[in-house]
Amino acid sequence: QVQLVESGGGLVESGGSLKLSCTASGDMSFIDVMGWYRQAPGRQRELVALIRRIDGATDYADLAKDRFIISVDNAKNTVNLQMNTLKPEDTAVYYCNVQRTLFPQFTYWGQGTQITVSS
Repeated sequence: QVQLVESGGGLVESGGSLKLSCTASGDMSFIDVMGWYRQAPGRQRELVALIRRIDGATDYADLAKDRFIISVDNAKNTVNLQMNTLKPEDTAVYYCNVQRTLFPQFTYWGQGTQITVSS
């Protein structure tokens, strides 16, 4: 079992920056990918960015490219998301996610943290 605790959400003005952090506890030995998704009101949950723990390879959604930076600290079992040049359309609940992508696959979710970007 893995538990995820997110921090860093809040209210920010358009054009501002925020950093999200997610720390995992429990047995992380079988987790190979960590990342972030988000869900805006009335919309489906969508990928923001993922990072592979073993080599730091990243996968960004188009919404995040050139504005967001994902990083991982394996020693601390923490994944961070630095978000820059935030826009009102970035307003959403952001969820931390950790995955085992090899068989048997499974995933864990954080409780979510609200980010509101004012115009």
